[in-house]
Amino acid sequence: MTEKPKSRSVFLLLACCVLLASGCASRPHNPDDPLEGYNRAMFSFNEGVDKAVLRPAAQAYETVTPELVRTGVGNVFSNIGDVWIGVNNLLQGKVGDGMSDLMRFGINTVFGILGIFDVATEAGLPKHDEDLGQTLAVWGVGDGAYVVLPLLGPRTVRDAVATPVDIKGGGLVPIDHVRTRNSLIALRVVHGRSMLLGADRTLDEQLDKYAFVRDAYLQQRRFKIHDGNPPLEYEDFDNGASSRGTMYRALPDAVAFAAVSEIEFVEPFVVERERFEPMAGDLR
Repeated sequence: MTEKPKSRSVFLLLACCVLLASGCASRPHNPDDPLEGYNRAMFSFNEGVDKAVLRPAAQAYETVTPELVRTGVGNVFSNIGDVWIGVNNLLQGKVGDGMSDLMRFGINTVFGILGIFDVATEAGLPKHDEDLGQTLAVWGVGDGAYVVLPLLGPRTVRDAVATPVDIKGGGLVPIDHVRTRNSLIALRVVHGRSMLLGADRTLDEQLDKYAFVRDAYLQQRRFKIHDGNPPLEYEDFDNGASSRGTMYRALPDAVAFAAVSEIEFVEPFVVERERFEPMAGDLR
């Protein structure tokens, strides 16, 4: 009489093992994300904080603050960051871009009333986007593993190490008054979050938001490191793979770049169509 319950228990145990194995197989290991278990937990924590605090604050800020004022706030913070951007361009050997960034800061500070108005862009000095993580990449430092930091969000190990220096360098002028400094930091965070409100709907529609954000971040960083022109990575091109399918593996890079850098998520295969259609003709 005892053999039947034992055999049933063994069968249930084996069934559980099969289910666990199939669950693990459904999420293959990503070599760029060896810390995926921790990262997903931290991503969930950050998402909870965002839904409870940051998103409502950003929505209230967008509602009560006129667009003209929000533009001025963004321009001031952008102007402050131009100095650190210029320093990183110089460290990367891009002297022309670095001097342009420093000139942008001077022109916008003087003629743009402390950066409220972006006069430099109208004068033909484009806005760049550089940081210490990109500088280290240019110097040959590898990405390292993908990691999600508390509150700060996605990074690579290289970018995570550079983040404290970027925060310090991007602040430019230290403010001794604690309440004023904290108020400006809060304003900067809320303003930055308000710029991403347009992406929330698209992000919420993703089946796996964590993987979507991870892949978009890694592709965006790759674009920035290569100044928007990364080398295309085709796989199995010489092994009989479809050339059209091979070409479209490059499209997610373009989509992610446009989505993240422009603070707007778009439909796949629309971004930079003009750039990739000629390539498709060459590969037919």
